Amino acid sequence: MYELYIANKNYSSWSLRPWVLMRTLGIPFKERQVPFGNLPGQPDFRSFSPNGCVPCLIDGEIAVWDSQSIVEYVAERHPGVWPTDAAARAWARSAAAEMHSGFQSLRNICGMSCGVRVALKQRPAGLEKDIARIGALWNQGLDRFGGPFLAGDRFTAADAFFAPVVFRAQTYALDFGGRSAEYIATMLDTAAMREWYDAALAEIWRDQPHEDEVTASGAITEDLRARA
Repeated sequence: MYELYIANKNYSSWSLRPWVLMRTLGIPFKERQVPFGNLPGQPDFRSFSPNGCVPCLIDGEIAVWDSQSIVEYVAERHPGVWPTDAAARAWARSAAAEMHSGFQSLRNICGMSCGVRVALKQRPAGLEKDIARIGALWNQGLDRFGGPFLAGDRFTAADAFFAPVVFRAQTYALDFGGRSAEYIATMLDTAAMREWYDAALAEIWRDQPHEDEVTASGAITEDLRARA
């Protein structure tokens, strides 16, 4: 059975991608959670991940790191990761690749923290540009392929890559326009996203660099997480 190494569900957007994809598609794996911050008794990330980062998928003697590589590795072995229709598949791969390599302002200003609600101090031009582009992508996919997911009626890797943005939309009250509110609601209601979110709220670990990243961007108006 696969082993998938992830970090804190509250913060780790990169871990979320393969986790939510594999869970939604019913691909069995054993979750190995190693929180950020070198907690006592926890292994160092480099003991299981060649680049010292999460996520990392272990398949026997094979280690696959980086969320994009993990998704492609799984796609070679399991159906449903990408759409079967060629046009939808090409669009989904392109949208996922754009998410994987871009939107730096969104990443820097709106770090993922599932369990809090944040009022942003400011919305610089770079962030507004990223929000507009993501909104355009989402609405293009929904309109072209019919929804309720980005590339059609089934959850695929395209949705997995944007799953962290869905949680950011909830945390920072981001509006991506058009049909995006419908899409966000659909995603938040999927079983795997609900499972991840509930687990994130139940975590009692706090990683100060991630906490500082959030408070640097805005004021926490609500903290729904369990207390230590």
